[in-house]
Amino acid sequence: MIDRLADAGFPVDNCCRILGVSRQGYYRYKRRPTSATQLRRQWLTGLIREVHVASRGTYGYRRIHAELTMAMGIKCSSRLISVLMTQAGIYGLPGPARVKRLRGVVTADDLVNRKFHRLHPNELWVTDITEHPTREGKVFCAAVLDAFSRRIIGWSIDSRQDSTLVVNALDMAIRNRRPQPGGIVHADHGVQFTSWVFGDKIRSAGLLPSFGSVGDGLDNAMMESFWSSMQIELLNRKKWKTRLELANAIFDYIEIFHNRQRRHSSLGYRTPIEYELFSEKNSIPA
Repeated sequence: MIDRLADAGFPVDNCCRILGVSRQGYYRYKRRPTSATQLRRQWLTGLIREVHVASRGTYGYRRIHAELTMAMGIKCSSRLISVLMTQAGIYGLPGPARVKRLRGVVTADDLVNRKFHRLHPNELWVTDITEHPTREGKVFCAAVLDAFSRRIIGWSIDSRQDSTLVVNALDMAIRNRRPQPGGIVHADHGVQFTSWVFGDKIRSAGLLPSFGSVGDGLDNAMMESFWSSMQIELLNRKKWKTRLELANAIFDYIEIFHNRQRRHSSLGYRTPIEYELFSEKNSIPA
């Protein structure tokens, strides 16, 4: 405490008197060699800063703890990481607000019924569109997410939100994954997703279309959660000048950060690609 006050410009004598510490005792403390515990905490704080910067300033203490223990093999408690981050003034971005689940009326063709957990890849894909402004106008992004690993397996970016936008995203997912027949593609009732061309793309790949109830975002909660994270961690962090600038940033966020670097609590703090490799290595059949 005295060190902090002294660094802020307060006289050491006054600080010692107010805090009830002798001046001689304070200087004996100052001359004491740094303990092994303090050295380790300083070292950990340096690593925390590196991981936080590498996460683009998004990680909180849980994901930083996962990076240190799982990727670097460092033994430490999540509580210690939380304390060191607070002391160093390092904070992650706030997560999406928790929305209380409500009882909703679902349509007959909802094959998911808000049960998004899957044991194997390509059993359930969820898809949606988001938009964000630039000084040139809005940018629209459609994405397809595999519920098994939370990996974005298809995406498309354009200045218009039409059926071509969502068909291109789905086509990319199909080409990347080459799914077996019987998988589900789940979307909302937007006109792009209920269009004939989108439905035909699903059926021609041997997949099954599924739609949540009208006007209820919880029926596509997993996709909404991804958009919320991207909004917080990328879109809302600056003003975007051009559509090209934002499109490049979205590409980088999806392919580099989200799929390959971002640790997900629901995946045991693995990245989506790490989780798929881990599952394959442990003989979980696709």
